[in-house]
Amino acid sequence: MSISLKKGNRFNLTKNEKGLDKIMVGLGWDMVPGNNMDLDASVFMINGNGKLPADEYFVFFNNLKSPDNSVEHTGDNRTGKGDGDDEMILAHLSKISESVEELVFVASIHNADVLRHHFGLLQNAYIRIVDIDTQREIVRFKLDENYVGITDMEFGRLKKSNGEWHFIAAGEGSKKGLQGYVDLYA
Repeated sequence: MSISLKKGNRFNLTKNEKGLDKIMVGLGWDMVPGNNMDLDASVFMINGNGKLPADEYFVFFNNLKSPDNSVEHTGDNRTGKGDGDDEMILAHLSKISESVEELVFVASIHNADVLRHHFGLLQNAYIRIVDIDTQREIVRFKLDENYVGITDMEFGRLKKSNGEWHFIAAGEGSKKGLQGYVDLYA
């Protein structure tokens, strides 16, 4: 049975899921009827200084795989239509470079400013972690706040502490855009 997290909650994947190594991080959302947007999921693999070890550790629709082959974006879903995960990231925890201490999962709305799109036009947004080997959902965090005016969102992060991976439910919205995140972590 999956654990449902609230904003700010932490879940120790290493302690609670013995032997967990390969995960799928799924991000999903539905459009409020009458709307159509293109959301892009990205992963920033950051070191202890809060920065990318190299540009290639920014995994997104134009760089689908990390240089250590531990994280892979499965591709851009431009419509968000259909049930289930809209964008997925695969991670092999034991292969993640020793220099990486956090994986930050972000979704941004393509051309949000020009098109006047924002997260308030979405419903049922979530992030979840699934054990690839068993296909069992481990944790889920549903964004249940009103995010009117917010153009990008840190859904959650995986943080390595004392050799253990913890998932942190973030739900932190902003208006900095994808470039703002790149500037923050580059």
